Amino acid sequence: MGKAVESIKNLQRQHPYELFAHAGLALNLPKEDIMIMRLWHGRTAKGNFEAYTQFMRERAAPDYASVEGNLGCYFSRRLDDEAAHFLLVTLWESIDAVRAFAGPDPEVAKYYPEDDDFLLEKELTSQLYEVFHKA
Repeated sequence: MGKAVESIKNLQRQHPYELFAHAGLALNLPKEDIMIMRLWHGRTAKGNFEAYTQFMRERAAPDYASVEGNLGCYFSRRLDDEAAHFLLVTLWESIDAVRAFAGPDPEVAKYYPEDDDFLLEKELTSQLYEVFHKA
């Protein structure tokens, strides 16, 4: 295991995104347990709550689902006193699958032209997490 851990450390220094899949394989996790979770957050005016929900269902959901390696999408929303919040949680089989959706830098947020009509601001990044266990 020592050599595998050193290999992972070297890989992380050179290509941090590649670490996710390689770490799981080096630790002998079953392939179905190796996943990348990507989180994206957006805010709209409260008055756009239903319209943006519909846009996400009709435009974003089919786009995400069309990408090979997408293992699922969870579109969530909430209202607070000031705005409507949308949190999109996607699961991917590999970092390459995330890149197939998001582009060469998988942490850069992806937007659609229609987002300009809804979002109060465009966050620059999405967050990536390695899923290390599912129960």
